[in-house]
Amino acid sequence: MNTFPSLSGIERQNHILQRIASNQRITTSDICETFKVSGATARRDLERLAAQGKLQRVHGGAIPLQHAPPELPMLQRQDEQADEKKRIGQAAAVLIREDETVFLGSGTTVLEVARALRGRRLTVITNSLPVVNALAGAAEITLVCLGGMLRESEFSFIGHLTEQVLKEVRADKVFLGAHAISTEQGLTNDYLPETLTDRAILKAGREAILVADHTKFGRVATARLAPLESIQTIVTDAQTSAEFASQAAALGIKFLAV
Repeated sequence: MNTFPSLSGIERQNHILQRIASNQRITTSDICETFKVSGATARRDLERLAAQGKLQRVHGGAIPLQHAPPELPMLQRQDEQADEKKRIGQAAAVLIREDETVFLGSGTTVLEVARALRGRRLTVITNSLPVVNALAGAAEITLVCLGGMLRESEFSFIGHLTEQVLKEVRADKVFLGAHAISTEQGLTNDYLPETLTDRAILKAGREAILVADHTKFGRVATARLAPLESIQTIVTDAQTSAEFASQAAALGIKFLAV
């Protein structure tokens, strides 16, 4: 018996959201059986809701979308997932060739990339004061520092002046982090001014490499930075779900879990 006769697509999708909120998961077969629709219709409903940022697609169905909590200042989160971040930074540094020019953004995981680069022959461009401190005095590294407005919680330079200078530089590889990452909503942050600067950073490199631990995945924050397809390589830790790795591979993104 059809419990929900003659529902419009929007009404059916609202019921789907209610069921996910109650059960923390729904499958396409559940939707087909409950609403007496085809598998194609069930998948289309889930894809539309995912595109609207209302749920997270997983294999065979969907789960609630997790909203990322506000990001703590850099000094308060530097010890969170410290071992994972160090492994990620070391693995990401291996992707850099001698004599390349790389851009290192802000954040605790990108800082671990910087710490793994001492002794290498490179040009490093950065808007991050902690990265400058980590690489200052490294004899083989040419260090280029961008100015701008200081965001004190991150010790990073952002804003109009930073973005103007970014138009004048080019890097072989850009390394950046993100506060929240999902396949549907891409990279998102919770501080819009920095998001605009990060977009300019992405444009400054031939290859974009995302470095982030497992706690950042499957979440969404307020301000959209860029679609996930703007990233060529993701370096994360082994606790990041295999399902996300498969979704990234389907988008042509290299996925390295360490």
